[in-house]
Amino acid sequence: MLARSRSRVTAAALAGVVGYDLAQRRHAILRNFPVLGHLRYVLEAFGPELRQYIVTSNNEERPFSRDQRRWIYASSKGRPNVFGFGTDDEMEAVESLLIIKHSPFPAPAPAAGEPGGAPMYELPAGKLLGGAHGRRGAFRPASVVNLSAMSYGSLSPPAIEALNRGAQMAGCLQNTGEGGLAPAHGHGGGLVFQIGTGYFGCRDARGRFSLEQLRERVGEAPVRAIEIKLSQGAKPGLGGLLPAVKVTPAIAAIRGVPAGIDCVSPPAHSAFSDVDGLIELVEAIAADTGLPVGIKSAVGESGFWETLTERMAQTGGGPDFVTIDGSEGGTGAAPLSFADHVALPFKLGFARVYGSFARAGLAEQVVFIGSGRLGFPDSALFAFALGCDLVNVGREAMMAIGCIQAQRCHTGRCPAGVATQSRWLMHGLDPELGSSRAANYVVALRSEILALARSCGAEHPALVRPEHIEIVSERFGSAPLVDVFGYQSDWPVLSADRRAQIESGSR
Repeated sequence: MLARSRSRVTAAALAGVVGYDLAQRRHAILRNFPVLGHLRYVLEAFGPELRQYIVTSNNEERPFSRDQRRWIYASSKGRPNVFGFGTDDEMEAVESLLIIKHSPFPAPAPAAGEPGGAPMYELPAGKLLGGAHGRRGAFRPASVVNLSAMSYGSLSPPAIEALNRGAQMAGCLQNTGEGGLAPAHGHGGGLVFQIGTGYFGCRDARGRFSLEQLRERVGEAPVRAIEIKLSQGAKPGLGGLLPAVKVTPAIAAIRGVPAGIDCVSPPAHSAFSDVDGLIELVEAIAADTGLPVGIKSAVGESGFWETLTERMAQTGGGPDFVTIDGSEGGTGAAPLSFADHVALPFKLGFARVYGSFARAGLAEQVVFIGSGRLGFPDSALFAFALGCDLVNVGREAMMAIGCIQAQRCHTGRCPAGVATQSRWLMHGLDPELGSSRAANYVVALRSEILALARSCGAEHPALVRPEHIEIVSERFGSAPLVDVFGYQSDWPVLSADRRAQIESGSR
């Protein structure tokens, strides 16, 4: 009798937990996996203690370490994102170590309500996007941190909605990815419309690029700029693939493809086949829409960039912005050999591209955007020191809205409801709560980037010079960034004109 009574109490307790888990909205894992999901949070809570005895350290996991994930989760939830008891990094036996050289005279923090001040830590870009080419829709991006290209279809509707709402709250831009515009993009966040090789959302009945279709799409949403994707870091030289399981009727209608069949983007564009064709397309789109037009690419052979800058200098046309994606960049699905071995890491790739533009005298006429695991203050500041004007964050923003790095993106079975089209799994993700966490993350990142910049004596991240960064290697060898990446003293990494431009824009 007593045993039966205990069983009933246990069953009632479990039923209560299940009911709570299904009703609450804060944790997608608990909502999708009642009772069992609590194990993850128990292990997370006691992780630091258990790791004294079990396998990995705080900095061993990849692509993002436990320390990095903890920083994102805490920032997105508005909780303290500081760490106790000193660094976990090995400071005297490292392959390479990034050192930010602070100034004994740091720049003063702005007052609340001033640009860069609390509570939003607004940080406008130092350059006008499209200003150098006189685009009708030229503008100064309101945030130096923006959301990277993540397609509707690859991510779930609630995830895209959460990111778009978060972009609106944080005053930043959201790149649509190559999947086209969806209703989930229509919640107030400013957009960068990406054109991939499949021309989804801007293609005719035969799958070719259609300027008329693009014009219609741009008129339907707050699109501020257009980006032509040449390649991305995780799978450069390949097209995209949205598995059939993710190609729902709604996604098929938005992309203009059959439902339930693998949606493939070819490796190369059909609208152009050389540099001159690319420049002509950029100018045609800019003339028709009035918007700034840029390109996104991973970096491989250097000949393309030398030819591009040479032809831009000769014609006066070309992209208004260049987004460089490092091989560290993420994707839902990519062959391991491509993800591990094709394209340069961001730091090397960006430095080479920036050098091509600097030698051609074009570095100040183009807005440079960095992408590829730059969603942390130290790596973002490194990008600014190399010459970036903006940074894009992708997987870090996914983690802010609930991603747990399960690495199931390619299967359609993301347990957090982020990278899936399963109605059951996406049900666990609350876009309203996710939006506030995405916004919190962007604001926290801007805040800490600004704090690092000011520790160097710079009032804006884009005023951080290459000499503020030093690379320490094994055996205590060290070298300034300019030497490591071959930057030349006459490059306009920080010219007087640029300083004035940045300072006027950051006020």
